[in-house]
Amino acid sequence: MSTIKVGQENSMPIELYYEDHGKGTPVLLIHGWPLNGASWEKQVAALLAAGCRVITYDRRGFGQSSKPSTGYDYDTFAEDLHHVINKLDLRDVTLAGFSMGGGEVARYIGTRGTERVSKAAFLSAIPPYLVKAADNADGVDGAVFAGIQKALAADRPAFLTAFLKDFYNVDVLGGKRISDQAVQMSWNVAIGASAKATLDCVAAWGTDFRKDLQRIDVPTLVIHGEQDRIVPIGASGIRTSKAIKGSRLVTLAGAPHGLLWTHAEEVNRELVAFVTQRSVVGAA
Repeated sequence: MSTIKVGQENSMPIELYYEDHGKGTPVLLIHGWPLNGASWEKQVAALLAAGCRVITYDRRGFGQSSKPSTGYDYDTFAEDLHHVINKLDLRDVTLAGFSMGGGEVARYIGTRGTERVSKAAFLSAIPPYLVKAADNADGVDGAVFAGIQKALAADRPAFLTAFLKDFYNVDVLGGKRISDQAVQMSWNVAIGASAKATLDCVAAWGTDFRKDLQRIDVPTLVIHGEQDRIVPIGASGIRTSKAIKGSRLVTLAGAPHGLLWTHAEEVNRELVAFVTQRSVVGAA
């Protein structure tokens, strides 16, 4: 199994599981909560077919990576990403983050810059600042996140069942754009994550990425579903696009949060074109 050591907890190393396939333009895909790198399976296939080198990894606490008791904050996540980029000696890489993974993209560039990064992509991502505050009226009420934490602590399996229904808008798209089996597959992955990581990551969703976005000086793609019930487009995708000069916003009608699966064809078309085309900073 391919792993990269990013730390140590007592007698146990903290290692991230990763996969590295293909040749060509490197693309590093960072998954969302509460899934793992395999959630990009439809995008991996499309990018490999387009002649790209595609790297995925499991965030600490999820998938096949180590499940330490600490480190579930974006400064640590960005440092983990730095370890991956350095270990694989990635240069001119496109960083693509889905949902929570968009936070890694933002914080990594915010702290490390774009020396090794050629492009950035945010898909259903949580930046710029998801929680409502005095200077962030468009955010989501903090009580929502407190409720999620309470529900996870009380009955994580039951919460994840309900969460995934809204993740994929199953009441509207079930049997059409997503099967019951695909939803069950996501639940199986989610329940296998560390219970502590699953809970602790909720607090990290309240991270303010506004200053990080100001440092992004590479071509940027933002994709968001108009019917996202988990990370509302008005609180995230639209504002992220406005915050990054020259970025391109793609809104997908009828798409839920989990658009990597339900709207894979549309996402893949935009993502492959973005990764493979020659772009200039500031292009519309």
